[in-house]
Amino acid sequence: MTDRILVWGAGAIGASIGASLISDGIDVTFVDSAIAHVEAMRDPARGLWVKGDDRAFGRAVRACAPFELEGSWACVLLCVKAHHTAEACRALAPHLARDGYVVSLQNGLTEKTVAEILGPGRTIGAFVNFGADVTGPGQIAFGNRGTVALGELDGAITPRLEALTRMIRLFEPDAFATEDIWSFLWGKLAYASLLFAQAAGAAGIVECLERPELLPLWRALAGEVIAVAAAEGVSPRGFNGFDPSAFEPGADPSAAATSVTAMATFNRASAKTHSGVWRDLAVHRRMTEVDAQFGPVVAAGARHGVACPSLRRLIALIHDIETSRRPQDDDNLLALLEVTHA
Repeated sequence: MTDRILVWGAGAIGASIGASLISDGIDVTFVDSAIAHVEAMRDPARGLWVKGDDRAFGRAVRACAPFELEGSWACVLLCVKAHHTAEACRALAPHLARDGYVVSLQNGLTEKTVAEILGPGRTIGAFVNFGADVTGPGQIAFGNRGTVALGELDGAITPRLEALTRMIRLFEPDAFATEDIWSFLWGKLAYASLLFAQAAGAAGIVECLERPELLPLWRALAGEVIAVAAAEGVSPRGFNGFDPSAFEPGADPSAAATSVTAMATFNRASAKTHSGVWRDLAVHRRMTEVDAQFGPVVAAGARHGVACPSLRRLIALIHDIETSRRPQDDDNLLALLEVTHA
C-alpha cells in the first residue's frame, strides 16, 4: 500500500518528503492548488528542487492541480495548511481507495477534521518537526532534520502503520510509530505557540528564544496549551529540546529556561532562521494557521474551565498583523508579555 503515493499539498512538508520518496523509487504524484508551483514542478526545464542539509533533489515530477487529478490511491499524504484541511479532504475523497488511508502530515489537531470527513479508520496521525521553506515555484529550501512520529488515532500498532513507518524512514531514518500520537500533537501545539509569538516580530527563532525577559511569555503560552491538554486527558510529549513538563503550571522557572536554551541550540543548527508563520506574514502576505491551530485549544479550555488569556491575545495579535492593523515588530512580544502580568 506504500509503493504508490499521492501527496496532497506540495509545500515545504509535502515536497520535501515526496522528493525523498521519489529518490528511493516510490511512485509519487503531487497535487497542489498553486498553479505556478505545479507548472514549475512538472516542467522538464525547471522541475522540483529541494536543497539544503544533505538533500539534493532536482528533476521534473508528476504534479497537477486538484481539478486535473485522475485515479485513486491507497495512501495519501495530506500536507496542506491546517485551515485548508476540510476543503482538501472533500476534494481528495473521490481519489481515496475504499481500503485506503490519509496521513495527516500537518500541524495542529487536523486529524480530527480528517476523521470527521473521511472516517477515523481511514486516518493516520503524524507529527513532524523538520524545517523547510518554499522559496519560489518548484523551489524548496530544506533547513534541518527533526522528529517524525506516526500513529493510529486509537493507539494501535497496525500492519499499515508499520509499512507506512518503513516508507517514511526513507525520508527521516529515525521516524517511528507511536501508540500515543496525540501526546506529540499536543506537544507540538505547545511549542508552536512560541513560534507564533516569534512570527509577530522581526527577529528569528533563536534570537527570540534567547531574550531572557521573554521567559515568562514562553511559560505562559506553552503552559496554557499544556493545561488544556491535561484537561483533555493528554500528557504532551517533548522533542528536539522542548520539555513540556518544564512549562506546566507551577514548574520551576529554571526548568523552562533550560528547555528554552535546548530549543535555541537545536534551532541554531538549522538553515531555517524564521518560522513558517513568520514567512506567511512577512513574505507571502497571507492568512496563517492561527485559528485552525489554537482555536480548538481555546475552545477546549473554555469547556474545561481553563482560561487561556495569553493564547487569546496571541490570536488577536496575529489577526492584527494579517490585516495590516499592526506591523510585525519585536515590541509585539513585549505587548504579549504584558498579558502574562495582568
